[in-house]
Amino acid sequence: DLLVYHDQDYLDKVLSPDSQEDASVFQKGSTDSDNAEFGLEDDCPMFPKLPEYVKLVGGASLTAAHALKDDKADVAISWDGGRHHAHKGRASGFCYVADCILSILSLKRMNPRPRIMYIDLDLHFSDAVSQAFASSGTLTLSIHHSSQGFFPVSPLSTLTSPTTENPYMLSIPLQKGASNETYYSIWHNAVQLIKEAFNPNVVVVQCGVDGLAGDPCKTFNWSLGGFESQGSLGWFIHRILEWNCKTLLLGGGGYNSPNAARAWAYLTSIACGSPLDIDADIPDHEYFPLYKPSFTLDVPRGSMKDENTSEYLAEIATNFRSLADRIRNA
Repeated sequence: DLLVYHDQDYLDKVLSPDSQEDASVFQKGSTDSDNAEFGLEDDCPMFPKLPEYVKLVGGASLTAAHALKDDKADVAISWDGGRHHAHKGRASGFCYVADCILSILSLKRMNPRPRIMYIDLDLHFSDAVSQAFASSGTLTLSIHHSSQGFFPVSPLSTLTSPTTENPYMLSIPLQKGASNETYYSIWHNAVQLIKEAFNPNVVVVQCGVDGLAGDPCKTFNWSLGGFESQGSLGWFIHRILEWNCKTLLLGGGGYNSPNAARAWAYLTSIACGSPLDIDADIPDHEYFPLYKPSFTLDVPRGSMKDENTSEYLAEIATNFRSLADRIRNA
């Protein structure tokens, strides 16, 4: 299944039993030219049981995709998936297996052939996924932060021009401090317009939560919010699920572990049709102290200034109205 996208040489490297030995060598500070060739350095080092990890993450997302394909579910979830930086033959950005891409390729084999829309909510641009489907008929939309030197550095991460050659590979870079108000504007002036124009019947959502307030990346100021809190992450996912498409929810970035747990627990409850009370107390358990100071489910916004000006949001709206028209008339 992994060979549907990944190169054989790369899989031979990451799935080899010898990777256990390579991991111990790497951790002692040695370098390996093969590791560098396959991106297995810096933020993607070899580590013990890497082969099992790659199979589990890839397998989990593919299993979720199969549940949709086989009509066993309308919504499927793989929170350890969402590894949107992994390339065909190279690990990147903490991502060793391209489960997003593998899942979409699996879903594309549905009969009749589906119209698939991929939405990426991670703080970081979905470089590998956007590149993989640049000429495939699958629509990719990444909403992220982009600035000089911010990972991943890609010419594709800029705001999509209305005259782009490919209106199915879309990018919305947001400025620092992006808040509920900004996401509310993006929903109505971009996401919903593109959905109506493209008319998907399958949606894949990468639910990275490193844009939530309190994340160590310290870039956005998004709140988890109740699904009735306009523009919040919970509200965003609730609105996507209201499209009534087959929907695959994947995880992604999120470096404040308690907040990631809060978010994915809450999004799971929305997907199950029984949203938790956003002000619910965190139940007592081994890691309870990590949920201070509130010890409740919500991840509220902080005090960071939203630098997305009304002029910039108007530019996004103008571009995406034109892009939606192009997609509708294609």
